[in-house]
Amino acid sequence: MATDYDAPRKTDDELNEDSLEELKARRTDKSSSTVDEDETEAAEGFELPGADLSNEELSVRVLPRQADEFTCSSCFLVHHRSQLAGERNGSFVCKECAA
Repeated sequence: MATDYDAPRKTDDELNEDSLEELKARRTDKSSSTVDEDETEAAEGFELPGADLSNEELSVRVLPRQADEFTCSSCFLVHHRSQLAGERNGSFVCKECAA
């Protein structure tokens, strides 16, 4: 359910003023407003696994490991030095793998 955070909020007195009939009417109005969606139109935007992406070109800039980073010998991810838990057999290990 979408919430408008910019809308003014009701006070406790205003909330108590809502009658039970008004609340029931609002609930039935919301349930009757269903949207008919064409399944074929919705499915056209999805990429299927194994789709042919040979004509697509990806451009990603890869940076070398920086001086304040290390590669974990367990998960092989590059982490910042603040994530260093210690060394095992002369190799660096991150805090996540050391736990």
